[in-house]
Amino acid sequence: MVRSILSVLTRHARRCVGGFALALLMVAVPGHVFAALGGNVASVQADQGHMQASLRSIRAANYTVHELEAPTGIVVREYVSAAGTVFGVAWQGPWPPDLRQLLGSYFEQYQQAVQTQNNGRAGRRPIHVELLGLVVSVSGHPRSFAGHAYVPDMLPEGTSAEAIR
Repeated sequence: MVRSILSVLTRHARRCVGGFALALLMVAVPGHVFAALGGNVASVQADQGHMQASLRSIRAANYTVHELEAPTGIVVREYVSAAGTVFGVAWQGPWPPDLRQLLGSYFEQYQQAVQTQNNGRAGRRPIHVELLGLVVSVSGHPRSFAGHAYVPDMLPEGTSAEAIR
């Protein structure tokens, strides 16, 4: 009897520790482990799972477009070079996607540029940020948002910025 109680308690303790470890890992891992701008192609599937989206891949001459369509109506296109690097992202849908996720390590740079442009005030006008290593355009209104972002230095040879839409 005592042995069976100890066995149950031990299994319960392992589950609690395992759950705690998983929760700790989720907090410790940054939120932009998805296919963020500048990230790699392997994370496209993580985005698909995160968004619960269908995935369609379209090959172009120098890159592949991975189009994710979420049940919420948001469509995200991730532009991946032949080397496997996400050099651009574009989106459209009824509301904006998680830009922290899509822009990854570029998000802070984007956020600072927007705050500077708006003098710290929130606004509803289109946003266009053009920095040395980052270009982001965001526009829209409720039920219709769109935007794109890319890293100019990462564009594959022969690919123009206009391709990222």
